[in-house]
Amino acid sequence: MSNSTTDRESRVSRTAAMGLMLLLAVYFLLPVYFLVVAATKPQGDLAATNGLAFSHFNLFDNLHTLFTRSGGVFGRWALNTVLYAVLGAAVGTLISALCGYALAKFTFRGREFLFSVILGGVLVPTTALALPLFLLFSATGLVNTYLAVFLPSIVSPFGVYLARIFANASVPQELIESARLDGAGEFRTFFSVAFRLMTPALVTIFLFQFVAIWNNFFLPMVMLQKESLFPITLGLYEWNGQTARSPLLQESIITGSLVSILPVIVVFILLQRFWRTGLAAGSLK
Repeated sequence: MSNSTTDRESRVSRTAAMGLMLLLAVYFLLPVYFLVVAATKPQGDLAATNGLAFSHFNLFDNLHTLFTRSGGVFGRWALNTVLYAVLGAAVGTLISALCGYALAKFTFRGREFLFSVILGGVLVPTTALALPLFLLFSATGLVNTYLAVFLPSIVSPFGVYLARIFANASVPQELIESARLDGAGEFRTFFSVAFRLMTPALVTIFLFQFVAIWNNFFLPMVMLQKESLFPITLGLYEWNGQTARSPLLQESIITGSLVSILPVIVVFILLQRFWRTGLAAGSLK
């Protein structure tokens, strides 16, 4: 009797959990679905048809209009975003890995205090740093350049924190000592031993950095005035401010929003697979 009651409660719990997950999935995917539907419609159907129902399929014409509008400036924004996100995430991940490894494996005076300061940096919102960064970059003449967005993007306190935690857990001190006995320097030891063992954590750091930089809006808005330097987020925001006098921009904004999320989805899926592979390989070793 007790077993049947337990099984029934277990089925009820699983059903409730699956129902909740389904509702959450619908909640989070509904805006994406709306974006896909709206991007396939001609301009006239945006307000004249149901927002969640397809009408005339006009996606390819919308894409052509998007990439040819204003001399093809959207393509330039896309290239800028790729440059900021991919290069910034890669350099930021390397810096986080080096700092986290040093904090985990080297003993020096003030190490814990320094780590506490880094943890404090995790709690500081990035928007609160935009104005001080603007003043600093303005004094050095870097405002309205690629470096004004790139340099702040390569600093990640959370990445350093995660790298230190993972280096402590996954890089045995014995392997480091063995590499040193074989005559390897510190950088060679890091790249030949620690870097490989830390790969799953580094992929995670890269994902966080990539998504944060790709979606970054406030920092470019503060730092940049040249339209040719804009990322996609700032460019679409500028177009959105012009819809009152140019309503035809609405369809390009919606289509551009759809295009802007596709690389994030693709990168996340690809790196998630790699992340799982790295975790499996680490467990086997």
